[in-house]
Amino acid sequence: MNKSEIIENLYKNNKFHSKKDIEESVFIVIESLAKALSDGDRVELRGFGIFSTNTQKARISRNPKTGEKVHTPEKKTIHFKMAKDLFKKLNNHE
Repeated sequence: MNKSEIIENLYKNNKFHSKKDIEESVFIVIESLAKALSDGDRVELRGFGIFSTNTQKARISRNPKTGEKVHTPEKKTIHFKMAKDLFKKLNNHE
């Protein structure tokens, strides 16, 4: 499911708001999530999961094709841990 499908689904299930308002709301939620993660904060959505960042240290890697050493700089990655409720729904343990 992509962002436009989420917006369409929300619009079908909620006729009280315009599609434009729903689009803006989804955009605000995604931007807020991205801003919090870029600031190093942890984001918890009860019943869904926790988003946090991990930092991968700078290291020397190898180009698999040539075997040449390549410097890989430090970078942040996103870590997601699903909630128990979501795990139960995915595995039909309701």
